[in-house]
Amino acid sequence: MDGLQAMRVFVQVAEAGGFSEAARRHRLSPTAVSRIVGALEAHLGAQLFARTTRVVRLTEAGQRYDADCRRSLALGQEAEDAARGQHAAPRGELTVSASALFGRMFVLPVIFDYLALHPAVRVRSVFVDRTVNLVDEGVDVAIRIGELGDSSLLATRVGAVRHVVCGSPAYLRRKGTPPTLDDLAHHDIVGVAGPYSPTEWRFAEAGRTRTVSVAPRLTTVTNDAAIEAALQGHGLTRVISYQIGPHLAAGALRTVLTDFEPAPMPIHVLHAGGPRASAKVRAFVDLAVTRLRAQALLA
Repeated sequence: MDGLQAMRVFVQVAEAGGFSEAARRHRLSPTAVSRIVGALEAHLGAQLFARTTRVVRLTEAGQRYDADCRRSLALGQEAEDAARGQHAAPRGELTVSASALFGRMFVLPVIFDYLALHPAVRVRSVFVDRTVNLVDEGVDVAIRIGELGDSSLLATRVGAVRHVVCGSPAYLRRKGTPPTLDDLAHHDIVGVAGPYSPTEWRFAEAGRTRTVSVAPRLTTVTNDAAIEAALQGHGLTRVISYQIGPHLAAGALRTVLTDFEPAPMPIHVLHAGGPRASAKVRAFVDLAVTRLRAQALLA
């Protein structure tokens, strides 16, 4: 059994969630892919996939092996790149991560420009609203909002964003602009159920953090939906400043309680390559840093 090929096929099956798509990517038959995975499971003495007639999913052992395979394949690719002199020109596959809305609004245009500049590179975007582990999930570059913990990753700050409360001009004419945090109790609230509580909003008052309990009349699970509700005049919502930048510029939304906003949250471009980072990573980081710093909304 070709161990390296088996690892690559295994990772593709895990990523695709089935044998047929992995077979297409490797130009093999589904039967051949199934045979390779079966031989790998026999060699390891562990079941890597739970198979049903409709879905193929990783077992707990498969999840651990998937993370190990991705690390090993990334190290192998780095060694091949170095031996072939591929650090001199961007090529291969680049994986970029960001939060969903920020990725769509700001990172995707950078990716488009990057692809146009470097035709020998393929890009896989991972835009999800959770913290991605670069090493375990095979991510080359991540754009992250918020304070960073201790890490060996290289981080370049490109700007900052703020938590803001906003509403439509029509709503504010009807209900008034709240001058103090206590006035939120008299307003219609649109909450977002996510990493932050939809019923507890944090502010800065007199140099200290203050948590204000709110009672949403409407709760959504996405910022997009909450912003749409605010645009339609259904109340005040609390989002991150970049998410409503175009609406603020157009006058469709206005921020309130700006004197009570918490400290801005930094935005960083992260990567793990260090001085040995491949050309594809260095080229993307350089472009992303330049383009993101030029965005007037990142303030």
